[in-house]
Amino acid sequence: MNLIKSCCLFVVFSSFLACTSQVSDVKSVSYTEFVNPFIGTDFTGNTYPGAQAPFGMVQLSPDNGLPGWDRISGYFYPDSTIAGFSHTHLSGTGAGDLYDISFMPVTLPYKEAEAPLGIHSLFSHSEESASAGYYQVRLKDYNINVELTATERCGIQRYTFPKADAAVFLNLRKAMNWDFTNDSHIEAVDSVTVQGYRYSDGWARDQRLYFRTRFSKPFAAMQLDTAAIEKEGKRIGTSVIARFDFQTKEGEQILVSTAISGVSMEGAARNLAAEVPDDDFDKYLAAVQDDWNEQLSRIEIKCDDRDEKVKFYTALYHSMIAPTIYSDVDGAYYGPDKQVHRVEGWTNYSTFSLWDTYRAAHPLYTFIEPERVNDMVKSFLAFFEQNGRLPVWNFQGGETDMMIGYHSVPVIVDAYLKGIGDFDAKKALEACVATANIDSYRGIGLYKKYGYVPYNVTDQYNSENWSLSKTLEYAYDDYCIARMAEKLGDKEVADEFYKRSRNYRNVYNPVSSFMQPRDDKGEFIRNFSPDDYTPHICESNGWQYFWSVQQDIDGLIVLTGGKERFAQKLDSMFTYNPSADDELPIFSTGMIGQYAHGNEPSHHVIYLFNAVDQPWKTQKYAARVMRELYLNTPAGLCGNEDCGQMSAWYVFSAMGFYPVDPVGGKYEIGTLLYPEMKMHLPGGKTFTVLAPAVSKENCYIQSVKLNGKNYDKSYITHEQIMDGSVFEFEMGDKPGQAWYSPR
Repeated sequence: MNLIKSCCLFVVFSSFLACTSQVSDVKSVSYTEFVNPFIGTDFTGNTYPGAQAPFGMVQLSPDNGLPGWDRISGYFYPDSTIAGFSHTHLSGTGAGDLYDISFMPVTLPYKEAEAPLGIHSLFSHSEESASAGYYQVRLKDYNINVELTATERCGIQRYTFPKADAAVFLNLRKAMNWDFTNDSHIEAVDSVTVQGYRYSDGWARDQRLYFRTRFSKPFAAMQLDTAAIEKEGKRIGTSVIARFDFQTKEGEQILVSTAISGVSMEGAARNLAAEVPDDDFDKYLAAVQDDWNEQLSRIEIKCDDRDEKVKFYTALYHSMIAPTIYSDVDGAYYGPDKQVHRVEGWTNYSTFSLWDTYRAAHPLYTFIEPERVNDMVKSFLAFFEQNGRLPVWNFQGGETDMMIGYHSVPVIVDAYLKGIGDFDAKKALEACVATANIDSYRGIGLYKKYGYVPYNVTDQYNSENWSLSKTLEYAYDDYCIARMAEKLGDKEVADEFYKRSRNYRNVYNPVSSFMQPRDDKGEFIRNFSPDDYTPHICESNGWQYFWSVQQDIDGLIVLTGGKERFAQKLDSMFTYNPSADDELPIFSTGMIGQYAHGNEPSHHVIYLFNAVDQPWKTQKYAARVMRELYLNTPAGLCGNEDCGQMSAWYVFSAMGFYPVDPVGGKYEIGTLLYPEMKMHLPGGKTFTVLAPAVSKENCYIQSVKLNGKNYDKSYITHEQIMDGSVFEFEMGDKPGQAWYSPR
C-alpha cells in the first residue's frame, strides 16, 4: 500500500536559505527560514500554521470555520475559507478543543454564511505565507492583509486595510468540535482597550480563559450581540460577539494586541503590559524570530539538500510547540483544584500529551531544554499536590484522562537519573508511588491484584477497556519507579516495582506468541487475532502492542523463544501487509506491514533489530521512514503530530539514534541523514556525529568510531553525548556486519 498520501501542492512561505557546506557560526544562520509551518496541515498531521513563541501559551492561528476531524487544529490546507484568527490551538492531538478569543477583520458589507461557518472570507495559498513565529494571509473578499506574530502570552495581529468602512469582530460565542461555550463576557476599558473572558467545556473541563486586547487605533463604535446559553433547559451563561467599527484609509494598518491568562482579566492585563507594551508589530516579530533562531540553533546540521534541512528544522520546531506555558508573568496560574496558585522562580506548564511524548519528545528536551524539563517536573509535582495524582494528559490546568498509563513518571525519573533540576527527588518518588497505587483509577487495583488488567471486569472510571495496553503501560511505568527508588536507596520500593514491571509476562500467551487479553479467571481471550483492532488494545492491534516492553527487551526475546524467533517475528512485523480490503482505523497510517508509524506504540520497534544483531534492518527501515513518511509538503506527516512526538522521533532518528527505553540513558544507533551534525549542549560542550559518505544509497553503517577509536556498542549513552564526544560513521550502500559484540 502507499506509505503516504501523495501531495504535489505548492506551499508559499518565506524563501529558504541555501544550505551551506559548513555552518560554523550559528548566530549567522537564520534557522527560522528553514521552518515550514504548513507541514502537517493536510492529511492526518493536524498541525496549525499560525504564530507562536517556543512553548508559548498563545497559539495564534487561522481557523477555517468548519468543524470535523480534518479541521481539529482549526486549519485544514485544502480548505478555502478563513472565519477567524483565534489564540489557542492544539498541535496534532486529534482532540477538538480551544479556538479561544477569535478575531475577524472585514470591510462592509461582510460575508456571512449559515452556521457553523458564519462570517468568513475566501483566501488563496498563493497569498499566504508562514515561518517560525509569523503567519500572513490576504482575505480575498475584503482585500485585507492579515499578519500574525506572538510573544509567550500575547498574540499580535496587524491588519492592512483598503479605504473602507471596516470592522473587527471578536467572537466568543462560536464553539467547534468538542468545545462548548458556557459563558463569556466583553467590556470596554477605554477607546482602544477591551477585556473579558470565555468559559467553556470540552476536552478541557471547566476551561477558563481571560483576555485583554489593545487596538492601535480607537474604535469608532463598539456593538455587543449577546444571547442566553441554555443547558438542560436552564440558562447557564451568556454568549457574546463584539463588533468594533473603524474608518480606514488605503493601506492603513491597525494592530490588535491580545494577552491571555488562565487566572483573571487583571492577569491578562499584566501579561499585556509586560510583554507587549508598544504598538510595534515588527519589534515583536523580530524578537520571536530571534527566540526561535536561538532554540533551533541548538542542533546544527550540514546538508546539501534544502528539503532535508527544512524537514529537520520543521520537526525540531514542532517538537517545541508543546508543552505550553501556563502561568502568568507574575507566576499565577489556575490549578486542577480550581484555585489560583503562584510559582516562584519557575514556570508552570500544561498541555502534556504524555502517552505520546514520554517516548522521544521529553528525552529530547533533556539535551536541549534542561531548564524547561526541571519546570515541567515541578509542574507535575504541583499538579499532584492539587489533584491527588500525577497528570495523565494535563491540559488548561486540568486533567482530561485521555489515553493510559501514568507517563509523567518516566519524565520525572528520566530527569532525576540524568541529574537535571533542583526538584525534591524524595517527594517526587512519593508522588510516583502514590499515583501507581490508586486502586480505584483505571484498573490499577485489578492490575495489582491479578498482575494484569482483566478484560472482562468493567472499570467505571472511563468508558474504554484497553486492558492489554494498560497492563503493558503500567508495567513500564513501574519499572521507571523502581529505577528511581533504587538510585535513592529505597530497596523496598525498588523491589516491589521491579516485580510489578515484569507483569508484562502475565499477558504473554506462548500458544499464540502474542500479548493477549486475559479474564479474571486467568483465561486468555478466545478467537484472538493480532490483526484485529479491539477494545482491549489502545489505538493499535496485537502486532503493534506486542513490543511495548521497552524496559526488558532481552526478557521479551526470551519469552518469544530466543533471538532467531524474535528476529523472525520482527521481520513479519514489517512484511505482513494488511489485506487490500481491510478497513484500517484512522490512527493506523504510515504502514509498513503491520508497523504503523502514524501512531506512537510502533515508534521504537524499528530499533529492536539491534537487539538481535541485525542492525542493517534497523538502518534500512529507519531510512525508509525518514525519507518516505516525512516530506516538505502540507501532507508531509503520516499521522497526528501529537504535541511533538512524531517530530521528535524524526529529530532523534535523523541524528542517528533513538531512546528505545526513554529512561534507560542509552540510545540505539540507527542510520544517519547528514554528513555532519552538532548538538550544542548546556555548559558549552558540543556533541558531534560525522558521516562523510552518507547519502540516500549509503544508508548502511560499516564501522563506528568514538573519539577516533573503534566503537563496539549498538548504542550511544547519555554521558557520551553530554561529554561532547565525537562519533564517526563509515557508511556504504550494502548492509554491513554488526560493529558491536553480540548482545
